[in-house]
Amino acid sequence: MSFMDKKVLAEAIRKAMERSKKRGFKQTVEMVVVLRDIDPKSPEGRIRETVFLPHGRGKDAEICVVAEGDMALKAKEMGLRVLGKQDLQAMSRKEAKKVAERCDWVLVRTDLMALAGRVLGPALGPRGKIPVPVPPNADIKAFAERYRKAVFMRNKDQPQLMVPIGSEDMDPEKIAENAQRVLAALEPRLRSPAHNIAKIVVKTTMGPPVEVKMR
Repeated sequence: MSFMDKKVLAEAIRKAMERSKKRGFKQTVEMVVVLRDIDPKSPEGRIRETVFLPHGRGKDAEICVVAEGDMALKAKEMGLRVLGKQDLQAMSRKEAKKVAERCDWVLVRTDLMALAGRVLGPALGPRGKIPVPVPPNADIKAFAERYRKAVFMRNKDQPQLMVPIGSEDMDPEKIAENAQRVLAALEPRLRSPAHNIAKIVVKTTMGPPVEVKMR
C-alpha cells in the first residue's frame, strides 16, 4: 500500500522539513496516524507497541537502570543513571516523578520489577512510559543501546497515534525508513490497514503538518 512506500513518505517528510522555520533547538520529526473505526477505549483498539527505529530518533533516548550487583556496575560504566533496591525503597512520590520525567526508558532487572512497578509505575504510566524487564544474565549494554533507538507507540482517548520518527538534521530517506518500521509494527494491530488508517501526517515539532499521499 502507498502509505508504506518509502519514496512517498520521504517526499512528505522533506516538505515538512522545508516548510518548518528554524528554531533555537533541534526539532523532532513526528508522524501522526489518524485511525478510522477504532475504539481506543476497547481492548482491541488499545495500541501499545515498542518500536525499534533502524536509524534512531536523532538523539539518544535517556536510559535509566534499576539493578544491583554486576548489572548495576556495568550500567554505571556506561554513564547511565542507576537505581538500586534501597534507592527505590526510600524514594518519595516527588522523586519518582523526577525519574519519570528524565528517563525515556527504565530498564529493570526482573527480580526488582515488582518493587519498581509499585514505586515508579504511578509516575511512568501517565507519561506513556513503561518499565522494561531485563533478565539477570542479560547484557545490559546491548539492552541499553537497543532502547536508545526505541519509541513507544500508543493511542490515548483519541483514535490517533503521534510517534517521533527522527529529527530535522537527519536524512529524509532515513526518517522514511523509521516511519516504515512504525507502520509495519502498527499494521498487525489493525483489521484492515487500508481502511483503518484514515490519514498520515508528518511534521516537525513546531512546523506545519504535511499529509502523506495515500491511494
